[in-house]
Amino acid sequence: MSKVPDDLRYTKDHEWVRVVYVELPKVGRAVKAGEVLGTVESVKAVSEIFAPLGGKVVEMNRALEDAPEVVNKDPYGQGWMVALEVADPNEAKGLMDAASYRKHIGE
Repeated sequence: MSKVPDDLRYTKDHEWVRVVYVELPKVGRAVKAGEVLGTVESVKAVSEIFAPLGGKVVEMNRALEDAPEVVNKDPYGQGWMVALEVADPNEAKGLMDAASYRKHIGE
């Protein structure tokens, strides 16, 4: 992965989050940071998707149901998976910034 945007926060398990403060209705599933949200299946493996932050799922990218390959083609754009209403925005301070994530992945 050669593109690591500076405006995101990263986990050691390669999840990323773009923290945006938006007021949304409280609908959907409540999750805790690190909890499994779903899975990504490839030819070789099934990988779990973990919540990078705690909150409520407010949107899922339904376009991926018909075109899951978009996750690989455009992970920072059209390949997004879940939008969360973050319960505690301060939790993001515990995630890596882009420079730390680049170091983590050996760039």
